[in-house]
Amino acid sequence: MQVVCVRFFVQEGMKRGHQPIHEWLFEAARSLDIQGGTVFRAAAGYGRHGVHEDHFFELAGKLPETVEFFAAADQVAALIERVAAAGLRLIYVTHPVTSGITGA
Repeated sequence: MQVVCVRFFVQEGMKRGHQPIHEWLFEAARSLDIQGGTVFRAAAGYGRHGVHEDHFFELAGKLPETVEFFAAADQVAALIERVAAAGLRLIYVTHPVTSGITGA
């Protein structure tokens, strides 16, 4: 099945109100009937917020994370619109992917 993958780049500990940003993104995706999402925590990264590496305690809560979903193109577009409408300024990338289930 041809779908679109969207990956949002956030920072560990980032919140929308009192809610972790990945939880807010999960709720927004669920409300659009996107069937699942995943958060990936980076060991290191750099970008507009500088360089971040995982060195025991000193960077707890400051590492880059990605929050990823794949769904139909219209669902992904609606999710991106919802993020913008919420006043969040998140970097994201999209790309077409093929999804399937092994053994099906």
